[in-house]
Amino acid sequence: MATNDDFQKAIELINKSNNVLLTTHTRPDGDACGCIAAISDVLATLGKNVKALLLSPMPEWYEFLFAEKVHVLGEDIELGQLTEGRFGEFDLIVIVDTNSYSQLPKFDQYLKQARTPVLIIDHHVTADGLGDVELVDSGAAATGLIVYDLLKYAGWTITEKIAEVLFVAVATDTGWFQFSNTNSRVYRSCAELIDAGAKPTKIYHNLYQNFSHSRFKLMLAMLNTLELHLDGRFATQHISQRDFQQTGATHKDTENLINECQRISTVEAVALFIELKDGRIRCSLRSTGTVDVSKIAAKFGGGGHKLAAGTYLPGPLENAKQLIMAEIQKQL
Repeated sequence: MATNDDFQKAIELINKSNNVLLTTHTRPDGDACGCIAAISDVLATLGKNVKALLLSPMPEWYEFLFAEKVHVLGEDIELGQLTEGRFGEFDLIVIVDTNSYSQLPKFDQYLKQARTPVLIIDHHVTADGLGDVELVDSGAAATGLIVYDLLKYAGWTITEKIAEVLFVAVATDTGWFQFSNTNSRVYRSCAELIDAGAKPTKIYHNLYQNFSHSRFKLMLAMLNTLELHLDGRFATQHISQRDFQQTGATHKDTENLINECQRISTVEAVALFIELKDGRIRCSLRSTGTVDVSKIAAKFGGGGHKLAAGTYLPGPLENAKQLIMAEIQKQL
């Protein structure tokens, strides 16, 4: 757990910086986006020149968190621009919601050659020790809670907008308070964020009642692939490249779709296999607690938490399914 000494070191690092580069893991989720939005606002208020950079596009339903479009590496910013300093000269890099090179594709190349101090804010167990200063609390349900603690410790103003984006960070990483990581710390912090101006009803609408037609069609295609194994305890679903083409959906539309089959009472572990254009299979894993999916993901170079993790596997699809099935059987 992050200590007061860790928070003090982080504050000192931020205070002596002027130009800050802010990023997170590829396929940014609500926790990652909320943290970036909050830190961007705070640092701007402190007079810092802040540039946020995503490593892949964010889902449309998180765009309301930002006043302006966030740059995306590989789309409007190339790696060469970053390494050559044409995107900016930075005296601090802040990375939120990850501490692993594997979740920073292309950016990891820049990070390895840069001599810039790095501040890590993260709640995952998987870690490569990327930071000069690290605020890591694996007991936190979301990185947003650590960011919130940092803001309170530093005495920085928590505006209505910051309250909103941090509420999004915590609410999404707890499955809107459904997951087992939802503890009293989560409720206390969210109550304080509501008092500071966050509006849960409005946020819920933006997050969960805002599907595009193409995303809804993709979910239907996925549900039609549902298979139950091991006496109904393990569920698998998949999404193929053909599904993307037929529905018009994109890869970012897959976020949280894995949670749908957890409505089945017998299901204790879930795997969603997504076929990528390069032939690899992205595997997302969820568990109700019986299975530690972080161990399975780590075996194949991925990571995450005991109840939620992910990794990449070699294709074809059936091969990926068999690899995961074998590991699930060992634990069940």
